[in-house]
Amino acid sequence: MRKFNIRKVLDGLTAVSAAASASSAAQQQQAGNRETEIQETLQSEHFQLCKTVRHGFPYQPSALAFDPVQKILAIGTQTGALRLFGRPGVECYCQHDSGAAVIQLQFLINEGALVSALADDTLHLWNLRQKRPAILHSLKFNRERITFCHLPFQSKWLYVGTERGNIHIVNVESFTLSGYVIMWNKAIELSSKSHPGPIVHISDNPMDEGKLLIGFESGTVVLWDLKSKKADYRYTHDEAIHSVAWHHEGKQFICSHSDGTLTIWNVKSPTKPFQTITPHGKQLKDGKKPEPCKPILKVEYKTTRAGEPFIILSGGLSYDTVGRRPCLTVMHGKSTAVLEMDYSIVDFLTLCETPYPNDFQEPYAVVVLLEKDLVLIDLAQNGYPIFENPYPLTIHESPVTCCEYFADCPVDLIPALYSVGARQKRQGYSKKEWPISGGNWGLITQSYPEIIITGHADGSIKFWDASAITLQVLYKLKTAKVFEKSRNKDDKPNTDIVDEDPYAIQIISWCPESRMLCIAGVSAHVIIYRFSKQEVTTEVIPMLEVRLLYEINDVESPDGEQVPPLPTPGTGSNPQSIVPQSHPSTSSSSSDGLRDNVPCLKVKNSPLKQSPGYQIELVIQLVWVSGEPPQQITSLAINSAYGLVVFGNCNGIAMVDYLQKTVLLNLGTIELYGSNDPYRREPRSPRKTRQPSGGLCDINEGTMVPEDRCKSPTSDVKDNSFSRSRSSSVTSIDKESREAISALHFCETFTRKADTSPSPCLWVGTTLGTVLVIVLNLPPGGEQRLLQPVIVSPSGTILRLKGAILRMAFLDTTGSLVPPAHEPWREHNVSEDKDEKDKSKKRRPVSVSPSSSQEISENQYAVICSEKQAKVISLPSQNCIYKQNITETSFVLRGDIVSLSNSICLACFCANGHIMTFSLPSLRPLLDVCYLPLTNMRIARTFCFTNNGQALYLVSPTEIQRLTYSQETCENLQEMLGELFTPVETPEAPNRGFFKGLFGGGAQSLDREELFGESASGKASRSLAQHIPGPGGIEGVKGAASGVVGELARARLALDERGQKLGELEEKTAAMLYSADSFSKHAHEMMLKYKDKKWYQF
Repeated sequence: MRKFNIRKVLDGLTAVSAAASASSAAQQQQAGNRETEIQETLQSEHFQLCKTVRHGFPYQPSALAFDPVQKILAIGTQTGALRLFGRPGVECYCQHDSGAAVIQLQFLINEGALVSALADDTLHLWNLRQKRPAILHSLKFNRERITFCHLPFQSKWLYVGTERGNIHIVNVESFTLSGYVIMWNKAIELSSKSHPGPIVHISDNPMDEGKLLIGFESGTVVLWDLKSKKADYRYTHDEAIHSVAWHHEGKQFICSHSDGTLTIWNVKSPTKPFQTITPHGKQLKDGKKPEPCKPILKVEYKTTRAGEPFIILSGGLSYDTVGRRPCLTVMHGKSTAVLEMDYSIVDFLTLCETPYPNDFQEPYAVVVLLEKDLVLIDLAQNGYPIFENPYPLTIHESPVTCCEYFADCPVDLIPALYSVGARQKRQGYSKKEWPISGGNWGLITQSYPEIIITGHADGSIKFWDASAITLQVLYKLKTAKVFEKSRNKDDKPNTDIVDEDPYAIQIISWCPESRMLCIAGVSAHVIIYRFSKQEVTTEVIPMLEVRLLYEINDVESPDGEQVPPLPTPGTGSNPQSIVPQSHPSTSSSSSDGLRDNVPCLKVKNSPLKQSPGYQIELVIQLVWVSGEPPQQITSLAINSAYGLVVFGNCNGIAMVDYLQKTVLLNLGTIELYGSNDPYRREPRSPRKTRQPSGGLCDINEGTMVPEDRCKSPTSDVKDNSFSRSRSSSVTSIDKESREAISALHFCETFTRKADTSPSPCLWVGTTLGTVLVIVLNLPPGGEQRLLQPVIVSPSGTILRLKGAILRMAFLDTTGSLVPPAHEPWREHNVSEDKDEKDKSKKRRPVSVSPSSSQEISENQYAVICSEKQAKVISLPSQNCIYKQNITETSFVLRGDIVSLSNSICLACFCANGHIMTFSLPSLRPLLDVCYLPLTNMRIARTFCFTNNGQALYLVSPTEIQRLTYSQETCENLQEMLGELFTPVETPEAPNRGFFKGLFGGGAQSLDREELFGESASGKASRSLAQHIPGPGGIEGVKGAASGVVGELARARLALDERGQKLGELEEKTAAMLYSADSFSKHAHEMMLKYKDKKWYQF
């Protein structure tokens, strides 16, 4: 049997599994003694795949825009994505098909439309008046590269500046070019001998729309008169320009330069700047110029009625501030505030009370787009506090290493997590409401609670409320605080098996009903947490160390059978002779001085104050063995009813009783087989080296086993932790036959063929496709559970599948899912006296799952999913009654048994990007869609399905993509999505005042249509740009709309079209009536004329 290598993930991506799925459907086996037929309700029509929402910070942001009337924020990215944000809970994601970087965004203010300019020199007009915005028009520039765009408020003419220094004008209604062009050589004429460089700024004078200010990169600024088609003034400066901003009165403008200076110019004094400021330059004596600083990348100039104007800028720090964080500088009157940011600034915008550029701006906030964050600063409060960000943009605070998704959780969970998480909130935020408040929420058609848990590289775990396609952080748990931190780099203990992020979370096992949480970390550590609403101080942190070892020894197997001794090299070998055995070591260091019995991390030995929320119950660590670091944990399971946690790696399996704090089981994987090892592993066989039976220790070289989805993305675990040499007792051939534990499932079922009733047990799946069953003999509940030991013994039951085992579940006679036994949550940190009776009452029945009340004659079904196939096995007979080969050419990365429409199914995600679902128990294929043409390790590690047709994965390092495979959710999605555009009255224009009106002051308007229209300026060159109609017109809306809202949209569109036709019909009717009327008049006149004439007089 062949295992796939991680390197082959990408090789198998394009392989299509549809054919394999169809052929395997024909291979379904039916056992002769088939039990009663289970009625299956799920059909193909219940399934449909579509993306729902994307959460998180836009990855690699590159552009920012804000509509001050609609109060909507837009962010563009380097990968061509567009994210729109309204009030908290109103978000939207769109994607440009080309994937080119967004270089600039411009809202058509209060029009429900947005223009995006891309690095591939295309302009796109987006319609935001529909729930899923679509492109109405595109314009592709062929000969020139776009560098800057400007759309004046309430204008339909967009100015487009290019790398050649020319300005073209686009009609945003028709998305066609005007024949009016401002050529660079005409703009600068003889003022410069050389080319002035690309256009870096365009804006019209706030008081005179006929005057256009053009900034060239080299330092030249031109005030262009649109009517006379010539330059009024030219302003030249030695330093390159990065940005320009007007004073609202239109008499001054400010430029930011590459030497860290700002120059303020009076419009009518082009010879020299009115004022030069170096905000961060050290003023030198003797009147010398200040030292040059870093470039000021952007400046904004905003006025207030009551006081001094604000000058806000990014960059411009002096060169000697090495290592200083990026800053935003706010200059207001004589005060200068330097606001440090955590990441570099991509762009910023000042939010103002008015959309009119010729009025006092009254700035109230600054929105700062950072490389990995979005910050809003309150300008109205002293000290410029930031607003508390209500969007879920902190998913990537530390890189995500694993994800779990739970739909249809107990209803009290989200309030409980929220109440403990509310205490963790930072103080010192602005008291004001979040200013980005546009749009409206969609209808909530899903009422069940959903929780997403993310594990991170720094050891933190975040719980998110994901109900009704929103996302909000509930609670954050820091698992690293239980360990001692190394003071500095040199002090770092060499016990770490990863070079960085030693606390990274690899696996999360959570029981929502009991709220018990268990995590496995990258340093071979497991921590068990119990939820409590009370604060406690733990004097001594409970801790266990486990020596999980893979070695070849002449020992007895657990059931007492004598195993033949290990053959010596050169002698004939017995096929069943190699039994790796692990047992606890008593020594603390080995004789040759190698590191031994030492865990990778050091648990704190001081008292630990634990806040309400998740509190440590037990820390378990695997230890070094004879100079060998412990292997990373590959699977994990916790059961609150049994009080047990179990975990495994490529060495073996360990089970711990967390109530009694004892190790119950510590076995090498092959020991689980006893004498039944089907592989008869022979280290001396040369054939095995060439053709390993599963390449289990290819885990080291990156075999795609399910645990790899949990590797820390930042620690490159594959290379440094597994590549070290093993001890001399394990040959390289043994490494290839190493078998890892890949799936664990506690349940109450039939463990052997002869069983007449179900009993508690653990099902263990391995990377070689073996399923083994371990019987659990639990003491009675209450006091006895803490005093008597749990007895654990292998059952001898072995089942086989092709490929590593990923998931196991159990169905009852009716085909319903049998959940693992669990204990209901109760507050643990209360006085025991009054609860003692309740405790024993509650604890006694919990170790008995609902299935044990079944009659003896009833049977169960085990559902087992591996990388290659799925099987349904009847219990206790152990007959395989259904089998489905899921994929031949690829392999399953994630498989989950989930509930949907009051039934259950198996959902699989393959490495070739296919998402498939199968009915249970018959494993009929219900859905097979090639969803992702390319799968990377991040997606493989984070993809998960959950109940009610929900799924998610990390689409980028900062964003979660949610999708649904439920037809019902797809239909309701349109209603659930928020509305971005809401009808809002445009504020009144500023009053010009009596004297200004009398003496010609105030804003001068311009008839742009007269200047730029085809009649005045002629047609633009056809080769310059090519118009591409978008899918976002009426047809686009028709296609996008669905559900009730869609029907309304369609009806509205039909009415519009009908109204249009009725209007045309009315005009035609009026014309016909008019012609009929004139005809009757003529007829009447003719009749009068010839009334008395005889026929022969005609």
